[in-house]
Amino acid sequence: MTAETKTGIETAGTTGSCCSSNGAGHNGSSGGQTGGITVVYRVTGMTCGHCEGAVTSEISAIAGVTSVTASAATGLVTVVSETPVGEADVRAAVDEAGYELTGTA
Repeated sequence: MTAETKTGIETAGTTGSCCSSNGAGHNGSSGGQTGGITVVYRVTGMTCGHCEGAVTSEISAIAGVTSVTASAATGLVTVVSETPVGEADVRAAVDEAGYELTGTA
């Protein structure tokens, strides 16, 4: 590897990468959700990345939601918010995306 290439790789890891050299995520945290409320929901019908994106997009539009992670493989959707979010609001967002929220995990 040339010095030029190596420098480019080293720089890439420190400028906005989701996996930094210290193991922190893209939001700068070291894994904990400081000050956030985390709830994991079960959602049926997701089969691919497009499904995950649709669910994530709808739930992200709820006031106070700071992070959404949807997994079609597990059927789990993790929602992090600044304040408690009503399950009815999450259910409506999932329904709008075309899927079914079956409860909390």
